[in-house]
Amino acid sequence: KGGIPFFNATCPGGYEVHADQGGPVFFNGKEGKFNKKQAGYYEVEGAGITLSIAINPDGSPNLTYTGKHGANGVCTVSN
Repeated sequence: KGGIPFFNATCPGGYEVHADQGGPVFFNGKEGKFNKKQAGYYEVEGAGITLSIAINPDGSPNLTYTGKHGANGVCTVSN
């Protein structure tokens, strides 16, 4: 969890996502299930979606999600 930066984001479909520095990650206020894939890349499940977090070289997060019925997209970081 240590590599996750603080962020607030909105994903298509009405998902509000928040992460504290180092985690945890919350979906619409509920804590998600964390899964580190490799250095600089994480997945968190919650609210029926899987959030993929890739850490850019400048430390900012790049967020995409995958949901039910093939839904997917890019989340907008607001901080």
